[in-house]
Amino acid sequence: MHILGIDIGGSGIKGAPVDTETGQLLAERLRIKTPKNGEPEPIAEVVNQIAQSFNWNSPIGIGFPAPIKGGVTMMAANVSEKWVGTNADALFTKITGCDCTMINDADAAGLAEMTYGAGRGQPGTVIMVTLGTGIGSAIFHRGQLIPNTEFGHLEIEGEDAEFRASDAARQRDDLSWKKYAKRLNKYLKTMEKLFWPNLFIIGGGISKESEKFIPLLTIDTHVVPAQLLNEAGIVGAALGALRK
Repeated sequence: MHILGIDIGGSGIKGAPVDTETGQLLAERLRIKTPKNGEPEPIAEVVNQIAQSFNWNSPIGIGFPAPIKGGVTMMAANVSEKWVGTNADALFTKITGCDCTMINDADAAGLAEMTYGAGRGQPGTVIMVTLGTGIGSAIFHRGQLIPNTEFGHLEIEGEDAEFRASDAARQRDDLSWKKYAKRLNKYLKTMEKLFWPNLFIIGGGISKESEKFIPLLTIDTHVVPAQLLNEAGIVGAALGALRK
C-alpha cells in the first residue's frame, strides 16, 4: 500500500510517499521548516502543502512529538501548548481532505526500524531512542510496541534528560563528541537499569554521525545506529496509518 508519511519535528516537517510493503520512499522527501511557535493550524497547513506537492489524495500517516490517544495529542514538547487536547486526526483530515492518522514520532521511528531496520527479528526488549530537538523513546517487547512512552523526560541530575542529552543540547552547549557521549551514556545507563533491554537503537538526525559517539559509550547493552537514518520517522508514520 502507498501512504504519505509525515514526520513533524520541532525544527522541520518532512514527508514522502512510502511503499509500506518494502519500506521504500517512492519520491525524494520534502522538508519544510516548522512554523514559528509550532501551533496547530500553521503546522497542519505545512502538512497540506507537502501533500499537495505530491498531488496526494490517499491516506496520510503523521508522526508527532507527543503521546497520541485516539488521535488526540495529550502533551506538547517542542511545539505549542495549544496542541494539548487537540483532535489532531480530525484537524489534519479536515485541512488535507485525506484520511490522516497520528502516531507518536518516536513510536513511528521504532516501527520502521523493527520492521525494516536494525530491530528486525530482534528478540526480547528493544528500545529506540531518537536524538534531535528533544529525546524520543519507543519500547518493543517481542516485537510488540508499548506506545506513548516519554522517557526523554526522565530526571537526570535534576533536569529533563533531553535538556542534557538531546542533539539540540549537544549543539547548544557546544559539546565535543567525548563530552556528549558521557552525557548520553548516563541517560542510557538509567534506561538500562529500568528496563534491562537487549538492544538500544539510536535514531534521529544525529544517527548519521553515530561513529563519532557510539564507540565512546560504556554501557553493557549493545547500541546500534538506526539503519533507516532520517527516513525512519517518515516510513514509520506511514506504517502507523496501517494500525488504525
